[in-house]
Amino acid sequence: MSTRHQTGAHRIDGNRLTLLQNGAAYFPRLCADIDAAQHSIYLETYIYAADYSGRMVGEALRRAAARGVAVRLLLDGFGSAELPPHWVDELRSAGVEVQWFRRAVSPFTLQRSRRRRLYRLHRKLAAIDGKIAFVGGINIIDDIPPDGGISEPRLDYAVRVQGTLAGTVHTAMRRLWNMVSWATLHRRSKAMNWRSGRTSMPAPDEPVALLIRDSLRHRRDIERAYLRAIVGARSEIIIANAYFLPGRMFRRALIQAAKRGVRVVLLLQGRVEYWLQHYATQALYDRLLAAGIEIHEYQASHLHAKVAVIDGVWATVGSSNIDPFSLLLAREANLVVQDAGFAQELRASLLAEIASHGLRVHQSGKSFRARALARVSYGFIRLLVGMFVSPRKRRE
Repeated sequence: MSTRHQTGAHRIDGNRLTLLQNGAAYFPRLCADIDAAQHSIYLETYIYAADYSGRMVGEALRRAAARGVAVRLLLDGFGSAELPPHWVDELRSAGVEVQWFRRAVSPFTLQRSRRRRLYRLHRKLAAIDGKIAFVGGINIIDDIPPDGGISEPRLDYAVRVQGTLAGTVHTAMRRLWNMVSWATLHRRSKAMNWRSGRTSMPAPDEPVALLIRDSLRHRRDIERAYLRAIVGARSEIIIANAYFLPGRMFRRALIQAAKRGVRVVLLLQGRVEYWLQHYATQALYDRLLAAGIEIHEYQASHLHAKVAVIDGVWATVGSSNIDPFSLLLAREANLVVQDAGFAQELRASLLAEIASHGLRVHQSGKSFRARALARVSYGFIRLLVGMFVSPRKRRE
């Protein structure tokens, strides 16, 4: 059970959770906590952009390093590939330790033995002194895309955590940092796997839990948590997801929930950011709509959220999309919260966004050309998954 405070925080099982919507709420809190750090800072991100937000976070990291705080920044080699080298040099010169998680390579030039390079660091995590943590989907990048004529910020969420779970986040981040350090030194993979696979986390049925996805012991933890909640849903499922391309098991669970009278609401991408994923998702529309599932496309800006609320008591906020790339290839991290106060706050935010910026999709809304493009895109993604993911790991 949680108690609500004027600051918007919820006290849950020894933790204090604050829901943050968009960069306007996230970046000032993150930088303030970095400025208050005394011992250590770990920061992981998929995208680190050379823009105002990136400069603001970078300056806070450099200030912390100048005070003698151990500052460690882990960047994905693909998502942050456009970060200018001089930005990294500035950070390192100030005492910030920077490492890269797998440099980018083209999937079409990969040899079979090198396909693991497609596995990306998609987590967006921060841990400060082991006492404060951030878990969510917000990259280190300005909210408003620089192109496309969009004046509204991307819709996204993060959670600030104070309490015991912050130590769990710290441990998970430290282990991955150590694993990447071993890889940089060309140590044996056996040693790397041991370090990356022994993270101890709360069970998913506890009031607050950190769930990660990796290619070792936690391959399906996030997906299974979703499926358990969906199968147990009694009244309502609301999912907001940037790239929504679930496998057969996940689709079947949503359809079965709708058939037993559960209201199922999906808030999906309405503006084209990456055309392949965008149109592939639309290939699923007819069957979902036929089952009575509501689909709303977000119109105000790009949708980047990866969140859900079920029955007003179960909620998740994190980095994992519901698509093959997140569920089969990427390192992800989601917070799962079973608390009515927290879930209702997230639910109210999502319903407000749907009412203000959602466009309801109907079966008759797509032309023959759009349907054909959707099927071709869906088939191409299935081909990519078949090429680069072993059959044992596919869950379709």
